[in-house]
Amino acid sequence: MNTGVKITAFAAALAAAFGAAYGVGAGVGPVGEPAKAGHAAHATQAKAPAEGGHGGHDQAAAQGPAAGGLQVSDAGYTLSLDTPVVAPGQGELRFSVKDAASRKVTGYKTEHGKELHFIVASRDLAVFRHLHPVRAADGTWSTPVDLPAAGAYKAFADFAPSAGDAKNVTLGADLTVPGAYAPNPMPPVAPTADVDGYQVALGGSLQPGKPGELKLTVSKDGKPVTDLEPYLGAYGHLVALRDGDLAYLHVHPNEGGPGPDVSFTATAPSAGTYRLFLDFQHQGKVRTAAFTVRAGGDGAAAAPAEQPAQPAGEEQGGHSH
Repeated sequence: MNTGVKITAFAAALAAAFGAAYGVGAGVGPVGEPAKAGHAAHATQAKAPAEGGHGGHDQAAAQGPAAGGLQVSDAGYTLSLDTPVVAPGQGELRFSVKDAASRKVTGYKTEHGKELHFIVASRDLAVFRHLHPVRAADGTWSTPVDLPAAGAYKAFADFAPSAGDAKNVTLGADLTVPGAYAPNPMPPVAPTADVDGYQVALGGSLQPGKPGELKLTVSKDGKPVTDLEPYLGAYGHLVALRDGDLAYLHVHPNEGGPGPDVSFTATAPSAGTYRLFLDFQHQGKVRTAAFTVRAGGDGAAAAPAEQPAQPAGEEQGGHSH
């Protein structure tokens, strides 16, 4: 092979090598740069939580229906926080839901006694607030909130617009409480939780990709509570959040009496660790019991870990009316 042919062959090989390297680089993105969020990431199914956070346990690709709350815009609607930063302690949140034309939505269907359900949870799932905001005529919602500690939070709006045949939508937006922040460890899996003198036992299991029954039994001083009061159209309201990305699960209450058992049907979108927050009302007051469960692993009613379950105290569950 003469010198000219050799140079030509070398140049072609070098170009091919750089072309392959460019293709790989374009596929994985710059080293250390997170992927940009967008509708395409969650358009058809929810992703399993990324490694490195609490969500590193029992992770698998999404197997069930898409979870909600993973994006700030979906189905032509956007959750717009007027107060994305709030100070620790007592404060006020203001927000609106905007349609595809950036107009504030003022028409909602009533579901479980409310036009819109608003949840705020800390990223470590140690703080949970089920709030009841008030809507002004122009579509602006507002609610008092007590967030006791600095850190990263997420706000969820769960609603069904009255326009057309729109179905239920759950949107999520980031919320920040400034200050020094140290995340709490995930409480262990345990079949019981104590809150304000009540004991709540969890039975059943949460499974990825298929519906299952979760039964919660409320007692006090060792006696079953048989006179629970309706709350949001049922004898209990259950919210499930996936550890890691805080994917929001729609959990449907089953028909039943005023206790001591309250049951729900839920489907986990993927294997992983979840926090369940049960709101129940008795003697005029709403209380929140919290559980850690694993879907696709030990199940919801696994034996308790060596340390006791974390009680759903003032810093964990709360309500504003």
